[in-house]
Amino acid sequence: MEELIGREQEATQIKKYVKNNRNELIAIYGRRRVGKTFLIRKLFNDQFDFHATGIIDGTFEDELGVFNEALEEYGYKGKKAKKWMDAFSSLGKLLKKKAEEKKGAPIIVFIDELPCFDTRNSRFIKMFGHFWNNTGAWINNIKFFICGSATSWMIRNIINSRGGLHNRVTHEIHLRPFTLWQTEKYLKKNKFRWNQLGILQIYMSLGGVPYYLSLLDNQKTIPENIDMLFFGEKALLRNEFDRLFNSLYHSPENYKEIIQLLVSNKTGMTRRDMAKKLKVQDNGHFGDMLENLIYCDFLRKYNNGGRVNGAIYQITDFFTLFHHQFCKKNITDPDYWVKMSGTPTVNTWYGLTYERVCQYHVREIIHALRFDTIHTEYYSWRSKKSSPEAQIDIIIERADDNISICEVKYSKTIYSINKAEHEKINYREEAFRKETGTEKGIQTCIITTFGLKQNSHSDIADQTITLKDLFTKIP
Repeated sequence: MEELIGREQEATQIKKYVKNNRNELIAIYGRRRVGKTFLIRKLFNDQFDFHATGIIDGTFEDELGVFNEALEEYGYKGKKAKKWMDAFSSLGKLLKKKAEEKKGAPIIVFIDELPCFDTRNSRFIKMFGHFWNNTGAWINNIKFFICGSATSWMIRNIINSRGGLHNRVTHEIHLRPFTLWQTEKYLKKNKFRWNQLGILQIYMSLGGVPYYLSLLDNQKTIPENIDMLFFGEKALLRNEFDRLFNSLYHSPENYKEIIQLLVSNKTGMTRRDMAKKLKVQDNGHFGDMLENLIYCDFLRKYNNGGRVNGAIYQITDFFTLFHHQFCKKNITDPDYWVKMSGTPTVNTWYGLTYERVCQYHVREIIHALRFDTIHTEYYSWRSKKSSPEAQIDIIIERADDNISICEVKYSKTIYSINKAEHEKINYREEAFRKETGTEKGIQTCIITTFGLKQNSHSDIADQTITLKDLFTKIP
């Protein structure tokens, strides 16, 4: 099996939970393809006391069938269950027997794609809660891992359960896509010789999703890899977006409409404006859909100027952005990206996407600015009064009564600020100060790829951060 890379922190946590003498119910969640199953299977070398995996879009009979097969595989010799109450009763008997045999050694249980088992009217979640409260939690040194890609289901039905599983989860792990540092480590381990700019360009197309990164070919150039995955005759990711959403949501088209709307509004939109554009009710159901997209790391919700009212929703998943920007055009040229590399279309897209990469790496930015020991709040800001509209993508407000306003500039070489850009930065800062009424000190931070060229306009930068800083490992 492939080596476990980039998940050292999560692996350390899990090993700690296994070594203690407490009974554990551990929930692991995150978007599909992010490596949840691989993490657990690799850590335990597929050595479980019980392991079952739900079937995506399976029927009640399908799900109960695979559960019964797993019971039989791990040594249960009783009758096959016809309902979940019986299935969990059988599981309890199996695990109690194993606990006696292992004499205090950890009992490792792994149920993968747990949400799939909860088919309509199956009462699966009620029976699981009953099993855990009356049997599972009382088995000596049990380590019960549950995993699911339907992140919103995991949050609502397990972690924030109001029923039998209320406050029963002992630990939760949200497995997120790789950062740039983790992506670089993964690629280097797999013998890719790309520099950090090249890794950034791949990251802006695929995001830090381990499965997508595993499809790359270290014998091909970056443009050739993108063509292979998205535009070639047998492109592996050409239909991935539809497969992804169809597997995550019961009404995928409604979610796709939200994504499509936000793709066309790069700065993001308020919930009220989205509901109006989509011609839907701005009610609890619509709010739940937005939360579901946030839970799965497709969207972020940020407060405009630190205020809760008027919060902005924006796409954060780089694969989704790339798919909608280029793949939905039904391009038939299998060498499209090779031919488009270096064109204004691609360079403009890199510039816009680099801003979102920086937003995803705010912790790395704060670390580079040496604000680790100061309380900070991060948000974006969009003016409601200025014309033309002023917008600042990254604002770091600090407890020392100073604010860092970050301007993001993508370039393949050292960036040079000209007079027009100097005036734009001044305009945004003045609009921010006037509209917010802040009396805090304002410092300008320029985030580039390779640094800032010194000229008559570069003095506007109080601080400078480069791409190298974004590739830093955060403790």
